[in-house]
Amino acid sequence: MEKYFVVLFKNKKRQRIIKKFKTYEKANSYFLNLLLISDKVIFDVQFENGTEVKYELALLTTENNTSFPVYLTDDMGRNIKVKLDDSNMSIDKIKPYRKPESIYDINKNKKITVEKFIKDYLSSKELKMISILNNKLIVQKDDDFKLFSLKSEFECQRFLEMLSNDFLKIRRTDCLFISDNSSPQRKYLLDLLSKNGFDKNILYRKFTTHPRPK
Repeated sequence: MEKYFVVLFKNKKRQRIIKKFKTYEKANSYFLNLLLISDKVIFDVQFENGTEVKYELALLTTENNTSFPVYLTDDMGRNIKVKLDDSNMSIDKIKPYRKPESIYDINKNKKITVEKFIKDYLSSKELKMISILNNKLIVQKDDDFKLFSLKSEFECQRFLEMLSNDFLKIRRTDCLFISDNSSPQRKYLLDLLSKNGFDKNILYRKFTTHPRPK
């Protein structure tokens, strides 16, 4: 019978059990491996439906439910007790987790991972220009344009910055990142993309998700 559980938490609440184990050694090894993978995520989920979210990865056990309560510190320095909806479980350890975020490929009309985005659109050695327009990321190679949509203008800027930092870290020089989001730059990109067949209604949009009514 499984006694150890690797669990994903969202905003201090248990979201789902990722995997179950019979032994602590295997559970702990799996837990640590997921954290290592998480540390390599370039662009993580920070907003869902317009609301900020924070993820943690936990190792839970039914082996000993007499452990001391676990507290996490929020952004304001307050200690928040992690609550479990199962009194038979206790937390062995819990760590911040970078859940991978996806982006929307406008040309192919589907969501893709950041890894696929880099492999399919940035792997060539030719010089590429990467810029932003509202919540759109633009990859330009000569006269070829590819557009990608993110949740908001802020998320688009965040993705551009994190991607640029990652390329700088690995010393890739084949991409030119343009962070300019001024009115003249936006007008230039709107005219350029519309002349290349992109719908202005799509280009003018600034958000793809909105807060749910309370």
